[in-house]
Amino acid sequence: MMLLPAPRGPLSETVVTALRGMPGGGALPFVEADPYGEDLAIALYTLYELHYGGFEGVDPGWEWDPELLRLRAQAERVFLAALRSDVDMTDLDSALEALLVEQVPGNGVSHHLRDDGTWEQMCEYFAHRSVYHHKEADPHAWVIPRLRGRAKAALVAVEFDEFGGGRADRMHSRLYADLLDGAGMSSEYLHYLDDVPAPAIAIVNMMSLFGLHRSLRGALVGHFAAAEITTAPSAHRMAQALQRLGADPRCVEFFTEHIEADAVHEQIMRRDVIGSLVQEEPELTADVVFGIQATELLEGRLAAHLLSAWAAGESSLRTRLRWLVSQNG
Repeated sequence: MMLLPAPRGPLSETVVTALRGMPGGGALPFVEADPYGEDLAIALYTLYELHYGGFEGVDPGWEWDPELLRLRAQAERVFLAALRSDVDMTDLDSALEALLVEQVPGNGVSHHLRDDGTWEQMCEYFAHRSVYHHKEADPHAWVIPRLRGRAKAALVAVEFDEFGGGRADRMHSRLYADLLDGAGMSSEYLHYLDDVPAPAIAIVNMMSLFGLHRSLRGALVGHFAAAEITTAPSAHRMAQALQRLGADPRCVEFFTEHIEADAVHEQIMRRDVIGSLVQEEPELTADVVFGIQATELLEGRLAAHLLSAWAAGESSLRTRLRWLVSQNG
């Protein structure tokens, strides 16, 4: 269990202050916030974490406290409305095909890290991704009871691989912890949450939002497919980047594991999960597309943040990495 994160504005201050007390108190006022800003991002992440590992010293009763859930619903409406407004909806085939197109020459984060990235930039990237990879595949598990038939069975097969095929040491979240250890960073659960800005946090909030709402099950499937389809090529570039930088083999292994696994998962997600889902519930097709495009939107926002910071010679984190501070005394 982790400590409560530091607030980043009045909304997250309301959430964190409430969680330091006991559930069942008075009304918790909602404060308007930028849907992609720091305040709403950390507020939602904190609220969602109550459904994952929780926080040290926080009463478990807060997970289903009516006032806290009301506050969360208001924050979710702001975030979801922005996502729906900012995606360009298309048909399902076009959305899936777009995921398979690799730009030549590429100019994404993995391209930069492979060709020109520094070790410090690589470690910043590790910190950004830690807020998801420490709970890798957990948000997707919520959709399992909301599917049926072939779509459910196929998605469970993918999840089984994500959870290490039954081996704790091969769980992808464990492999990421090993990566952090290999990089000389802290592998403690969500250790870098206070360092990571909103663009990385928003991606995890989207997954939690989709996973916790049955009405958004199609969007969760779309997100999961987008993640699996696009991972293998970027993982290959990340492995090349780490080899160029002479990284610990544990860092490389996390990405080489995803090169092969996600190439297989791509086919399962496209054919068996999405194909079966839209055949049985065609009314969910638009939600699947929304999940794909919302994922691409937020991943694009994170990439823009990283690359612009690095191009300016600045850190992409809210604070310098604590492992660098400790190394330098």
